[in-house]
Amino acid sequence: MEPLYELVDLIATNPSQFPDQLSYLISRSPPPSGSRLSRSHLHSLLAIARFVATAAASPDPPLTDPSPSPKFVVLDFLRSLSLQPSSWPQPFNLDSVSSFLSEFVGYLSAAANADPGFAYEVGDVVGDTVSLSLGVFLDGKDESGLCKAFLRAVSGSSLPVGGKDVEMLVGLLVDEVAIPVVVVAASPRDGAASEISSAQSSPISAVAVVSSSNGNGNSGSYGNAGETSSPGSNSNASSTQVLVSNGGGLGNNLRRPVGSFEDESLESLEKQEIACKILTRLLEEVTIEHKLLEQVRLLARKQVQSMPGFLKIRKRDWNEQGQLLKARINAKLAVYQAVTKLNIKSLESLDSKSKPSKKLWLETLVSFTEASEACLISVWRKLKMCEELFSSLLAGMTHIAVTKGGQQLRVLLIRLKGLVLTACAQADTWGTSQRTILQTVLNTCCKVIEYGWSTDRAPIDTFIMGLVASVRDRNDYEEQEGEDKQPVPVGQLNLIRLLADLSVSVNKSEVVDMILPLFIENLEEGEASTPSFLRIRLLDAASHIASLGFEKSYRETVVLMTRSYLNKLSSLGSAESKTSAPEATTERVETLPAGFLLIASRLTSTKLRSDYRHRLLSLCSDVGLAAESKSGRSGADFLGPLLPAVAEICSDFNPSTNVEPSLLKLFRNLWFYVALFGLAPPVQGAQIPAKPISGALSSVGSISSVPLQAVNGPYMWNAQWAAAVQRIAQGTPPLVVSSVKWLEDELELNALHNPGSRKGSNNEKAAVTQRTALSVALGGRVDVGAMTTISGVKATYLLAVAFLETIRFSSNGGILNGGTSLTASRSAFSCVFEYLKTPDLIPAVSQCLTAIVHRAFETAVSWLEERISDTGNAARIREATLCTHACFLIQSMSEREESVRDLSVNLLAQLRDKFPQVLWDSSCLDSLLFSVESGSSSALVNDSAWIATVRSLYKRIVREWINKSLSYAPCTSQGLLQEKLCKANAWQRSQQTTDVVSLLSEMRLGSGKNDCWTGIQTANIPAVMAAAAAASGASMNLTEILNFEVLSTGIVSATVKSNHAGQISGMKSLFSSMGGFQRLKSIGSAESIPPEADKVVLMNFVHQLQQFVNVSEKGGEVDKALFRQTCSQATAFLLSSLDADSKSNVDGFSQLLRLLCWCPAYISTADAMETGVFIWTWLVSAAPQLGSLVFAELVDAWLWTIDTKRGLFASEERYFGPAARLRPQLSPGEPEDSPEKDPVEQIIAHRLWLGFFIDRFEVIRHNGLEQLLLLGRMLQGTTKTPWNFSRHPAATGTFFTVMLLGLKFCSCQSQGNLQKFRAGLQLLEDRIYRASLGWFAHEPEWFEIKDVNFAPSEAQSVSIFLHYLQNEKADPPQPDSKGRDNGISLFDENDKYHPVWGQLENYAAGREKRKQLLLMLCQHEADRLEVWAQPTNPKEGAFRLKISPDKWVEYARTAFSVDPRIALALVSRFRANTHLKAEVTQLVQTHILDLRTIPEALPYVITPKTVEENSTLLQQLPHWAACSITQALEFLTPAYKGHPRVMAYVLRVMESYPPERVTFFMPQLVQALRYDDDKLVEGYLLRAAQRSDIFAHILIWHLQGETCGSEPVKDAAIAEKQAAFQALLPAVRQRIIDSFNPKARDIFDREFDFFDKVTSISGVLSPLPKEERRAGIRRELEKIELNGDDLYLPTAPSKLVKGIIVDSGIPLQSAAKVPILISFNVADRNGDPRDIRPQGCIFKVGDDCRQDVLALQVIALLRDIFQAVGLNLYLFPYGVLPTGPERGIIEVVPNTRSRSQMGETTDGGLYEIFQQDFGPVGSPNFEAARENFIISSAGYAVASLLLQPKDRHNGNLLFDNEGRLVHIDFGFILETSPGGNMRFESAHFKLSHEMTQLLDPSGTMKSETWTRFVRLCVKGYLAARRHMDGIIYTVLMMVDSGLPCFSRGDPIGNLRKRFRPELTEREAANFMIRTCTDAYNKWTTAGYDLIQYLQQGIEK
Repeated sequence: MEPLYELVDLIATNPSQFPDQLSYLISRSPPPSGSRLSRSHLHSLLAIARFVATAAASPDPPLTDPSPSPKFVVLDFLRSLSLQPSSWPQPFNLDSVSSFLSEFVGYLSAAANADPGFAYEVGDVVGDTVSLSLGVFLDGKDESGLCKAFLRAVSGSSLPVGGKDVEMLVGLLVDEVAIPVVVVAASPRDGAASEISSAQSSPISAVAVVSSSNGNGNSGSYGNAGETSSPGSNSNASSTQVLVSNGGGLGNNLRRPVGSFEDESLESLEKQEIACKILTRLLEEVTIEHKLLEQVRLLARKQVQSMPGFLKIRKRDWNEQGQLLKARINAKLAVYQAVTKLNIKSLESLDSKSKPSKKLWLETLVSFTEASEACLISVWRKLKMCEELFSSLLAGMTHIAVTKGGQQLRVLLIRLKGLVLTACAQADTWGTSQRTILQTVLNTCCKVIEYGWSTDRAPIDTFIMGLVASVRDRNDYEEQEGEDKQPVPVGQLNLIRLLADLSVSVNKSEVVDMILPLFIENLEEGEASTPSFLRIRLLDAASHIASLGFEKSYRETVVLMTRSYLNKLSSLGSAESKTSAPEATTERVETLPAGFLLIASRLTSTKLRSDYRHRLLSLCSDVGLAAESKSGRSGADFLGPLLPAVAEICSDFNPSTNVEPSLLKLFRNLWFYVALFGLAPPVQGAQIPAKPISGALSSVGSISSVPLQAVNGPYMWNAQWAAAVQRIAQGTPPLVVSSVKWLEDELELNALHNPGSRKGSNNEKAAVTQRTALSVALGGRVDVGAMTTISGVKATYLLAVAFLETIRFSSNGGILNGGTSLTASRSAFSCVFEYLKTPDLIPAVSQCLTAIVHRAFETAVSWLEERISDTGNAARIREATLCTHACFLIQSMSEREESVRDLSVNLLAQLRDKFPQVLWDSSCLDSLLFSVESGSSSALVNDSAWIATVRSLYKRIVREWINKSLSYAPCTSQGLLQEKLCKANAWQRSQQTTDVVSLLSEMRLGSGKNDCWTGIQTANIPAVMAAAAAASGASMNLTEILNFEVLSTGIVSATVKSNHAGQISGMKSLFSSMGGFQRLKSIGSAESIPPEADKVVLMNFVHQLQQFVNVSEKGGEVDKALFRQTCSQATAFLLSSLDADSKSNVDGFSQLLRLLCWCPAYISTADAMETGVFIWTWLVSAAPQLGSLVFAELVDAWLWTIDTKRGLFASEERYFGPAARLRPQLSPGEPEDSPEKDPVEQIIAHRLWLGFFIDRFEVIRHNGLEQLLLLGRMLQGTTKTPWNFSRHPAATGTFFTVMLLGLKFCSCQSQGNLQKFRAGLQLLEDRIYRASLGWFAHEPEWFEIKDVNFAPSEAQSVSIFLHYLQNEKADPPQPDSKGRDNGISLFDENDKYHPVWGQLENYAAGREKRKQLLLMLCQHEADRLEVWAQPTNPKEGAFRLKISPDKWVEYARTAFSVDPRIALALVSRFRANTHLKAEVTQLVQTHILDLRTIPEALPYVITPKTVEENSTLLQQLPHWAACSITQALEFLTPAYKGHPRVMAYVLRVMESYPPERVTFFMPQLVQALRYDDDKLVEGYLLRAAQRSDIFAHILIWHLQGETCGSEPVKDAAIAEKQAAFQALLPAVRQRIIDSFNPKARDIFDREFDFFDKVTSISGVLSPLPKEERRAGIRRELEKIELNGDDLYLPTAPSKLVKGIIVDSGIPLQSAAKVPILISFNVADRNGDPRDIRPQGCIFKVGDDCRQDVLALQVIALLRDIFQAVGLNLYLFPYGVLPTGPERGIIEVVPNTRSRSQMGETTDGGLYEIFQQDFGPVGSPNFEAARENFIISSAGYAVASLLLQPKDRHNGNLLFDNEGRLVHIDFGFILETSPGGNMRFESAHFKLSHEMTQLLDPSGTMKSETWTRFVRLCVKGYLAARRHMDGIIYTVLMMVDSGLPCFSRGDPIGNLRKRFRPELTEREAANFMIRTCTDAYNKWTTAGYDLIQYLQQGIEK
């Protein structure tokens, strides 16, 4: 039910917000009457009733459907309340129904009390239901149990009862109560007067006690019950009264009524009780007929009159016994209690002025009094029911006396005295646990006195004096002597205690003056040396009265108690004390100390507390001096009991104020004796368990049964005293009595020794003992030998100082008394430093005092460390204590004394290093920046030397402080500095403003090197630095190194924050001045406008932020500036509302805070996250109390990004970056659409966010346990399995930064605050190791973005993680081989299964191996990323040379055990490592069944060896995941011999991808037909052709292009295969054509016919003269018609041909047949059909284009690689398609001209041509063109290095209209070159002089443009190396094609060599740098251009 009640309470707070939930509850309410109820019905009904009670005063809430209102539901249930047991749930018993009805009626009562209208409705319904239930109940039917339960619930509540038949109901109830009443009473009375006179004659005479016939002196009413009389209540001490009966013997008189009572059944008694209670309720609610009311009065009076007789019946007179009798008695007492209340209620309507009424009231008062007296002496008085009856009777008597006054009051006071004395006389009443009877008597007396004090004072005084006189009347026992002396009557002791409590409760000085003098007199009359229990009780009572604070009584009592304590002390050791009563010890040890403590705790007057403090301290001095001379006794026994009182009176004393010398001396004396007697807790060691102190009066002996030793220890003490000493320390001022020679003056110190004690200065032996104790107390910092100049008393004094100053810190951390706010002055260091300021100290003393300071500091640190795991308020107290000490130490740096300054600096540094959180405490920073000089004396301000020294010291400390804070948490540090800068007034008031400004202006934050932050400081983490830039408000420029000034950015951001805060404040003020919403209500609907201005603004901000989220979720772009402004304003508004009373807007502000935390996560852009970091830093800096709330929301948002797979957690394959974009050509997997949002943008957003988390972690790691646990939750969710991180290479740095945060968090397990989470932290650490290794489960990738900081920051992030991992220290104890840690088993040791690592043999050994593997991988990744970040850095790496072959094998096995993919990727990282590859091959083949889902494992299964052996491993290929197309192409090569299983797998892979994706590799597929003995490839081609028309067309063209005559082959076998291949091609072509359906055949015919006609024009032109050829082309083109709008360019299927540009035909020069250039109007197939553009194509006849196709395939793959990696390199793989034997179509590169053509129009070089075309050097157009030339030159440099294209004359180099270079004509590639392969062009790529003029204006290879070119070349080469195998496989398939490039040498082997796979990344980069340098203006390049110019006329 608890969750349901919580929901109901939530709904009741705002019902309009939860209509659905409320409607649901109502729908679950009970159905119409007649059907059985269920538990669900009852639960819902209780919930609805609870809602009605909670929201009773509110209008009915709106509901979502036409449901009845909640009030109607509960009333309807009440009307139809079923009395049939069958209607209730089956397992419900009567108790369950009673419990339900009681709770239900309680809710109805609360609702009725709150809503009068509802109360009226409820009253009618309840009245009818009560009538019905009562009838059934009284008749005793089967349903009576349910009716009784309902009636009990109603009678025990305040539920209104009404209805039409109320009087009939009253009559029914009266009949039930009107049973025969047996009254056993004394002699008949004539009236009230006789009763009064009888009572006045003897108050005790009303006590009726029946004598026993056996004459043994015991009361007969007790004897049979086994009870004995109290010590003071024997037969001799009290007169025996006999109950007067109307006749007959005593036994008969008692037995007759017993029988009558026993005739009443329990059921009848229950009915009477319920009837009386309901009658009482009816009398409260309605007015009934007078006659009926009289009847009720009469019945009630008779019942009350029968009460005394019933109570006086002896237990033995009952026939029943045991539990049955007890139940009957309780039932009857319950009836009497109900009757008592009914009697009072029935009399309230009487006319108080009439005599009959007065008489009736008086009779009732007398009856109640007699019944009360009977309760006191009844054998049943210990029953709880009897106590409740007694309370009811006294309450009724008090009610009568207070409401009627006059005679009733006087009568009550007369009878009340007897009641009081009787109650006190009962020995057992005071000893009960609840003390109900005496407490009831006390309350009654207090009420009566309070009433009568102002109305009728005289009888009140008489009553009080009478009670006081009773104390003296009973002191006769004191006169008895000898053995006959009787113990003190218990009644006497109880009466004293009652009078004391009465004085305290009434709290009137007049009452005190009546009572206390008698107590004082009795105390002074008695012998103090022979006390009794009475004396102890009198002392206790006097102390209670004195604690009221009335000056006269206080002074009298304190003087008396002080004298008594000293008298007790002086008598100890005497002969008389050896025979003294135990009470003597009790008085000294318990009573008097307890009295002193009571007075101290209750005094409130400042004056009296000051006086009392002085008196107590004086008493301690006197006691100490007296106790010191007691031989054989410890002074602790005498002084210890007083310490709790001293502690209490000093609890509000502020020791930092000016203290009177006399008081200071008393404090000094106290601590002197504390040290001397060993009362101080030890400096070291654990406390001894406290000995319990008995509170009983009979306890005797000393509290401390173990003797206490003095200064030399060991220290044994009572826990109460130890706690008191600690409290005293908090209020003790420094023990510096005089500022001049305070320590050298020994007179006063010697005076503290009693002359007879032999412990003064002349006792050298005692002095040595005291020095030894002092040395021990100082922790051995000062040797005993160095203390020879210190006397014994001085040593004791210093020991007292040491104890005092140490205890200050051990008790509460070192906070002095002095108010609620913690300021620097309340630091206990303010006391301990006072000793050091004393002038002219001797060296030994100075050394001791300094040691005391250090000892106190150690104690403070220990106290803080012990509480490191505190949470909530305890944690806040701890942090406040820490910062208080830090603030004081900061302020102490400006002290005059150099030693104090140095000590302050030293301790501050230690405190700061031990508890770094002080670096970010606002109060500490305030003290540091503004308050350093505030603590100095004004008299010293003019001391220039002192000022210079302090300022120099101050500047150094501030610099260290801020640098250290910035190095740990730059975000929070800047936020705090900005907050301080916002406080302009405080800043301007500071005397050292100039110093601070100059210091801050020197500080910079940046991604460059910072000398102040070495190692792995948090500020060096790139993510933190990026977050710091965002927190500073600095704009992050992507093209510059991050570097900004702390001061300038801080001032700018502080100004922005202040402006926003000012706007909010001004808006509120303006709104308020305009009349608020009264103005708005006149404009719009008042119902839609909140009642307060804050709500309007609040909802506006909430709406705006929600709009930003909506725009982002719909894919829109969020306005960066507007978002930042809105968030900043909302933050300022939120902060401005924190101090206001905004409880009504809690939900709104919570929603606003949530949106401020979540919006950046929703938007997930770098700009939004910058804004987020800025406002989050602002929030936690300006309002630290919001820190946990903000952190909780951010953690939830972070976990949400994991669930929604965003940014760093975008684990879907399409977010994988380069690998995803290269599918399926170079990477395995299905191609997917690119993500809608840039994944890199979201990753950068996560990186910024992560930087903020790390920053906050450094702030909270030592003190914020709640936030640390939140962070732990975040890391647990982050590292959960399965691996859920993005594999995008741009996430590398962010990923390892997360892992770094995880390891730093796990390192907290050695801290106290997380030690109990040690097992969980170790498990988290394992998950972090697993996640870190999981990053290396894929082949390494590269990625480039525009941000120049990104690549270096990625490398730095991994390096920092590596550095931390290398320096990580294992926390002992290490888990054993079974993973146990501190006795906690982390996994099941039976099956050795670890929740992270799975099966383990040895956890520790495995952990070390995994760590070493991770270190190696991280080192490689860091080196790899460092190369990418600084590609032109020439340093060589030798990392790979350090690892032995055995180590490589271990790495492989460890990686494979974690994840086989890690081992596979390991090989890709170290391609040339044969040991590694061999081991991985063996592992893969051994565990082949587990790897079938990993395509990367395929090359280890399909090898030439396994194919040759027809290995069983190949049987797994049908189940293997699909690999990439280029990987599949390798398996089609002859090396794999066309193995059927391999071929089947390859074709399955091909068919798994769309045919359009495979079309790119059509030349390779056609070549695969050479080895297709089983027709598998042919079958695939036919099937794919049926799936795609374009695939079929391209295939046919390639088949036609391959049917060309090849050169004669000498090898007959090869010639035969070639012939078979040539014969196969036309057959395949025909089968494809035959498989076309009519539609496909139509498209085929039109497409091929159109382009055959265009191509045939070349043959027509051959006979024509050159000058007529262009016209001939036009004629032929005019003949060709475009048949259909679905024809496309064969070289670009995406371009639809819309027409021929007939005037575009141009014949070209060529040694072959006439090639022609024709332009077409084309449109994009998937674009706008109206967007028509020209596209030129060259149609060749007589040239073999297949080699160009191959070269351009490689170039296209390189282009895709560069684009996937994000490299800005330009390649233009123009389309080329062979359409027949030595026929083909070549796309024209648009908007280009060759370098040769450019030379025909100008005599200058490229540098001059670019200036002509694009403008002067330095202009935007020229530099843009130069940039285009650089990126294209670099792209073709990489392509040229790999392809080795030759014949690179200026006719084959094109330049477009934007300055980009394009290479064409690849007739000589790989191993071929012009001139009979003479390879004159020795450079790997062309870089002529004119090209270097553009690339390197300096001509020295040191310009920025040249460096950029080389960087691009290196990165392009590194990116290409990653996909080396795919490129090689593409070329490898063409080896047998007969292309010229394969005609000589080893083209494939040399191609592989040019990738340099054996080199590391750094070595490969250096190789590319050397290649660029070698190509730089090489002479062979210029020579070849000259040859071409001379031979061909091509311009150079």
